[in-house]
Amino acid sequence: MSIEVAKTAGFCFGVRRAVAMAEEEAAKRGALYAYGEIIHNRHEIERLAARGVTTAHTLEEIPDGASVLIRAHGVPRESYEQLAARGCIVLDATCPFVQKIHHIAEEESEKGRTILILGSRNHPEVMGIQGWCEHSLVFENENEVRAALEDGRIAADEPLSIVAQTTINRAVWDISVKILKKECTNCKIFDTICNATDERQAEARLLAGKSDTMIVIGDKMSSNTKRLYEISKSLCQRVLYIEDAAELTLADREHAAQRKVGITAGASTPARIIKEVSNMMSEEVKIENGEDFAAMLEESFKTLNTGDKVTGTIITIGDADVQVDLGVKHAAYIPLNELSDDPSYNVADHYKAGDEIEAVVVRVNDGEGTITLSKKRVDQLKGWETIEAAKDEHIVVEGTVIEENRGGVVATAFGVRVFIPASQTGVPKDQPMAQLLKTKQSFYITEINRQRRRVVGSIRAVSQESRKAAAEKVWETIEVGQEFKGTVKSLTSYGAFVDIGGVDGMIHISELSWGRIKHPSEVVAIGDEVNVYVIGLDKENKKISLGYKREEDNPWSIFKANYAVDDVATVKILKFMPFGAFAEIIPGVDGLIHISQIADHRIAKPDEALTIGQEVEAMIIDINDDKKKVSLSIRAAMNGGADEDAE
Repeated sequence: MSIEVAKTAGFCFGVRRAVAMAEEEAAKRGALYAYGEIIHNRHEIERLAARGVTTAHTLEEIPDGASVLIRAHGVPRESYEQLAARGCIVLDATCPFVQKIHHIAEEESEKGRTILILGSRNHPEVMGIQGWCEHSLVFENENEVRAALEDGRIAADEPLSIVAQTTINRAVWDISVKILKKECTNCKIFDTICNATDERQAEARLLAGKSDTMIVIGDKMSSNTKRLYEISKSLCQRVLYIEDAAELTLADREHAAQRKVGITAGASTPARIIKEVSNMMSEEVKIENGEDFAAMLEESFKTLNTGDKVTGTIITIGDADVQVDLGVKHAAYIPLNELSDDPSYNVADHYKAGDEIEAVVVRVNDGEGTITLSKKRVDQLKGWETIEAAKDEHIVVEGTVIEENRGGVVATAFGVRVFIPASQTGVPKDQPMAQLLKTKQSFYITEINRQRRRVVGSIRAVSQESRKAAAEKVWETIEVGQEFKGTVKSLTSYGAFVDIGGVDGMIHISELSWGRIKHPSEVVAIGDEVNVYVIGLDKENKKISLGYKREEDNPWSIFKANYAVDDVATVKILKFMPFGAFAEIIPGVDGLIHISQIADHRIAKPDEALTIGQEVEAMIIDINDDKKKVSLSIRAAMNGGADEDAE
């Protein structure tokens, strides 16, 4: 006889988490109520009861103020509210995959969509999901879906959001979704079958297909175990569905002799029960890979040591840490500061519940039953190899600047800290290095001392190299009239220096604005992106003169395009002179109103008829294009034409 045990047999991480939480909280609090059976396995329920975990099937069975554990299957939203109203301490052991379905159901319901749930309608998980919906329908198989479409319970244009019980048979889901996609025009599909369920069912198919006898271990109330039994039954002639080793008869064992036996177990089946079944089948049997099954099971109860490198599955992502399932009796956590050195690192952008993650054990607390892990230390181990290769091959490295000190800044790349001296940051002496903090920078690795764990880099070397290459390209192609998009690098009293892609050019102060300015800072600032054009070149001395102001922005051109002699304009009085008043026609263009043209009677001074800032109607009576001067007349505007005394 040979025995092959499914690698996925036994507790999934969601169940293991719930059981571990129940044990820990019961030991800590002395008494604990579980609202509903924590898992579908009477052996585990009895074992936990002996440790102080009381199962309450209704809320009425729970005293006010009690500590209450929410089962792995989850509960309706209303249950949380009722427990909170009664002052109960709620400890949530809902499987992360189930919680995800609750969030989907709640959000989609708020959008006015009907939630269609594929699963067993009397299963606690499905009943819990319904408690997060405004309007829901439950179907157990594809035949019920077809019937609902035929009798009108599902309308073709109805907004539907479809989810699945985490342990539903994948074939049922695929067929049902195919039908709904074909018949419904407004449906959103959310594949919420647990990855562990898919893997467990796929492995059961392979195992049942090559076994003479299949043994499926699990509680008769366990939905996922029933699925395994159904799958095995369809592929293997002899299938035993048992809850524990006591149900194995002598006839069963004798029948299995000299045959190939496959063993699988539901997600709620403890490892010790799987071990008992295996031992009863044969004390000497080895698994196909040559490993003793009892020893393999013991692996799930071993304690890890500091420095061990491990791979686990993410259970939940919290505000302070990430909980990881390592398949051992201890709960494992990665503090957020042990995920990455990057201050802008957001774990949700990189991982989600159910993903695998590599880490190093940094602390084992047997007293609390916890293991502290570090992901960034794994990154550092891999990072040293990458950093060393980057130095040897002169490859540019990208990292994030995380801190500043007196000598320079520190960046992190591939989990390794890299010191960049102030002289190599590329920041001018008169500017603060703090501007680099939390920014991504490219640099070369210039020095490595692994023994002292010291790495030195240079941002300046990268920028100089790229700037040199860019400058050569610019000087090869640059010509007068060519336009560039550049960055203002510095300002002087006589102009602004602009980087146009590797070389600097200067915009003289007279080229910055059509109006008079006292300093370039009135128009541009350091760091501004500006559009410029080449107005002069001295390739021998590597000098470039740039223009910034545009002809289309010339106030005189704008004035000439919109006004002519005899036009009447609304002008603003700017200042008085003994011979008249100056008024703004448009920004940048002023006109003179001679004192004789201010009023229809003689005045000695302009301020007898006008005030500074006053807006008046004036006629344009002359435009001198050469001198860029305009003559205005208020009298002519009042009389409807040029005045005879205008001259």
